Amino acid sequence: MSDAGPRIPPLPRDQWGDEAVGAVRAGFGDAAAERLLATGPDASRAPNVLATLMRHPALAGPFLAYNSVLLNTPAVEPRLRELMVLRGAWRTRSTYEWAQHVRMARSCGISAEEIDAIADGARAGVWSPLDADVLAATDQLLDHYRIDDDTWLRLAERLDERQLMEVAFIVGTYTCLAMAFNSFGLEIDPELRETTAPPLPEPDA
Repeated sequence: MSDAGPRIPPLPRDQWGDEAVGAVRAGFGDAAAERLLATGPDASRAPNVLATLMRHPALAGPFLAYNSVLLNTPAVEPRLRELMVLRGAWRTRSTYEWAQHVRMARSCGISAEEIDAIADGARAGVWSPLDADVLAATDQLLDHYRIDDDTWLRLAERLDERQLMEVAFIVGTYTCLAMAFNSFGLEIDPELRETTAPPLPEPDA
């Protein structure tokens, strides 16, 4: 984000064509899509992330459908997913992803103390062994693009194969999103501006 505004601005909903409408339906299903596509004075505003993705609906539709698996029918429990996303958002200094997922994390039972501890990763003293291992796996994927053998073996004692696969996909997916959000200059939605969250570290020079 910059004082000049986003590099790629959200597409106003009244400019969404048939391809964009199809992308929303592909990503969210008919019931949720009806709410997102509604217009008129009582309609809710489209989140900036969705309205920005509508600049490229051919990409957005398949991505939203894929991402809905991680969000709506996951193998990994939501608490673990949100810990990984938060650590990735912290490491990538993604303001939008951080604010969005701090809010989501609270709905998954992640406490304010735990959100504060994300900055210290796996070494913070508040985590269960499984929490610490998924945070360690997140850092290893970000640093070395691979979960190391010891961490993998510990995770495999508690997670099945589908869950192990999702660990890598969660970290990879949300790191990709963070890179996109940071590069697009995606701006915080008005409803997220009041989210109380620890400040992110300053970006690298």
